[in-house]
Amino acid sequence: MGAGAWGTALAKVLADAGNSVRLWARRPELADEINRTHHNAGYLDGELPTTIRATSDHVEALDGACTVLLAVPAQTLRANLIGWKDSIDSGATLVSLAKGIELGSLMRMSQVIVAVTGFDPAQVAVVTGPNLASEIAQGQPAATVVACSDSGRAVTIQRALATGYFRPYTNSDVIGAEVGGACKNVIALACGMAAGSGLGENTAAAIITRGLAEIMRLGIALGAKPATLAGLAGIGDLVATCMSPHSRNRSFGERLGRGGTMQAALAATGGHVAEGVTSCESVLALASAYDVEMPLTEAVHRVCHRALSVGDAVALLLGRTTKPE
Repeated sequence: MGAGAWGTALAKVLADAGNSVRLWARRPELADEINRTHHNAGYLDGELPTTIRATSDHVEALDGACTVLLAVPAQTLRANLIGWKDSIDSGATLVSLAKGIELGSLMRMSQVIVAVTGFDPAQVAVVTGPNLASEIAQGQPAATVVACSDSGRAVTIQRALATGYFRPYTNSDVIGAEVGGACKNVIALACGMAAGSGLGENTAAAIITRGLAEIMRLGIALGAKPATLAGLAGIGDLVATCMSPHSRNRSFGERLGRGGTMQAALAATGGHVAEGVTSCESVLALASAYDVEMPLTEAVHRVCHRALSVGDAVALLLGRTTKPE
């Protein structure tokens, strides 16, 4: 459900693994394009398998589906689910592909799914990891995490996604998987800002390492397992998003680091807001609710939402009181 870059890439993985896939696109013209040309040129390069059938009718897309992958942006998930829930089979497994914390409610995406649908939390899974859509669409080797409290459902999704180039691992720690996925976008913005302002690899390494410390503090406070955040869903996803030029969050941060405004950065990305721009606000609010210190996240929030310059943000971080690691 969602024909952006990540939704389309996962649809390709599922089709390559031998599954018949229905792909819901919000715009009828996009669904027509995918069915006619087997390409989704506006979001992803490369040809799509003919076993993917696109539709803009959510009822058609959901009819009889036993597994529903939700690939819409985090802040629109609730509104979309409200419109879809009556068409979803009560025994289906719902899989969140979105990475974020909902503004206002401060819920993780699996919590939003349960709140809207009334499904048992054991019916909800999360797929997350170092998964850049463009590379996966090219068939480059990648690994991911399927997190679900129901081990049987996790294994079912694992088997459905397993291909020669895409290796899924199962995990029961849904909280850790979601915290890692939501927070890494914020740290990637910080890495991009540093790179855009001319800072080098030492700075990037420090941001990634201290960013991971922030993520682990918040995750543990929420009940996550440290091992999850030391794995693919944590450090793996963090490194890929912070370092790749294909990462929208890093690229957005670079534009800000070069002195660009939020408006200019938005224009350069076709009006698509990087998830971290929104997530830094909800992640920071969640951290405050649990009395967790997240200075990098706070600095990114002040740049994106309080007009602080990147140079001043760096000075602010470097001027903090020294303390043990």
